[in-house]
Amino acid sequence: MPKGYVVANIRVRDQEKFQQFSGMAGPAIQKYGGKVLARGAVADRLEGDVDGIVMMIEFESQDATTTFYQSEEYQAAKIVREECADTDLMIAEGFAE
Repeated sequence: MPKGYVVANIRVRDQEKFQQFSGMAGPAIQKYGGKVLARGAVADRLEGDVDGIVMMIEFESQDATTTFYQSEEYQAAKIVREECADTDLMIAEGFAE
């Protein structure tokens, strides 16, 4: 079964509030079996002009990714994130192995 991925680019406006979001999102990621593969503001941006924190989180399946995103825990964290950051977020399905 193909893995599922959350891919995000986050432009933080309020660092203190963003720390609150991270404190809420981290446990939700773990609860739903997510593994953070990449996180950081340092990225070699080869095309485009979007800046911010780049994140990639792996889940066991596309369904697990969607379950995480729609979970009560993450939706509560998302409300906080929307108060402190502008975000481009996608769910992508990996290749079947």
